[in-house]
Amino acid sequence: MREPVDLRRRRILAVVESRGATRVSDLAAELAVSVVTIRRDVEELAREGSLRRGHGIARPMLPETEQTAQPADPPLDGGPVAVVVPERHAYLYEMLHGARATFEEAGIRIGLHIAPPAAGAEQPIVERALADGARGLLIAPRWRSRATEEADYAWLAGLSVPTVLMERRPRAGSALHAVDTVCTDHWYGVHLALDHLTGLGHRGVVLAARDDSPTARALRSAFAGIAAAHPGIDRWAVALSSASAVPDPDAAAAGQAVDLPSLLAELGATAALLHGDVDALMLVQKLRDSGVRVPEDCSAIAYDDVVAGLGSTPLTAVSPPKAEIGRAAAELLLRRLERGASSGPARRMEVMPDLKVRGSTQRVAPPLPSEAEAN
Repeated sequence: MREPVDLRRRRILAVVESRGATRVSDLAAELAVSVVTIRRDVEELAREGSLRRGHGIARPMLPETEQTAQPADPPLDGGPVAVVVPERHAYLYEMLHGARATFEEAGIRIGLHIAPPAAGAEQPIVERALADGARGLLIAPRWRSRATEEADYAWLAGLSVPTVLMERRPRAGSALHAVDTVCTDHWYGVHLALDHLTGLGHRGVVLAARDDSPTARALRSAFAGIAAAHPGIDRWAVALSSASAVPDPDAAAAGQAVDLPSLLAELGATAALLHGDVDALMLVQKLRDSGVRVPEDCSAIAYDDVVAGLGSTPLTAVSPPKAEIGRAAAELLLRRLERGASSGPARRMEVMPDLKVRGSTQRVAPPLPSEAEAN
């Protein structure tokens, strides 16, 4: 039977008043409830003026000198948590909102740092944040190419503070393999999209995707594997969604964006999965300008769902759980800060996306009867 909230909070006060400063994690273990529950109780008790709270710790209202000395009391109050995300990246900014709410609930200030698009931009930003007293790091490096990704492995793995990677999954066996990570299961996102399209009778599908991020590379790999093995798909292709969606858009040999109407016609495809949202909206407009109607002639699914629903035809979209990933990443970092950077094995979490069905997909129209059939 669950203990009443008022009784649990009285027990928290009794423990803190008798022992002095007490870890939230110790209270949770002693009272047999979750850390999140105890954290909320402590926050409410602090709001009432019954105790004081710091990061991961509850303290009595009486001065510390009047309490029984507790040599093991942890010095958990400290500087902010550094959060590093790429410049102009709405997808990751939504994750930031989820992380911020979790840190605020724990009474921790965050220091937000925006990394410019230059390769290696994150390292000096992180080094400055740590020099200024950051006690933990939540980071989503841009990683336009595999080379820039692997160039960051060594210095990230050598950081002296707890670190969690957000929406990034380092190469297996790399120096970052044992660092905490929280990611969308992008394989499952592609599976949702293709399962929806094949369920509507589409047998030819094109992926028009970016090629300048870990998410883009994961989508391309997942699409090729699923489409090649799917019994409901007999025609498929992968193309570039935008000429600038490549690791080095300023290079002389920058990518060539797909002529999607021509590719669909050449392949005999009736559906497209488009990454990311802005490219998807622009490609849908190009289809319409070419006389290809969405969804009548081509069903379209966007991948990201940041602005996909705002088009003149709202786009069906795979929607990664962006705020939830931010919250989960923040919780992982809080766990490290409360229990120590080396407390237990690293965690590699995957969170499932879902599919938001809107107006851009429909069942394949049956073929018109031939003249002989009509007669």
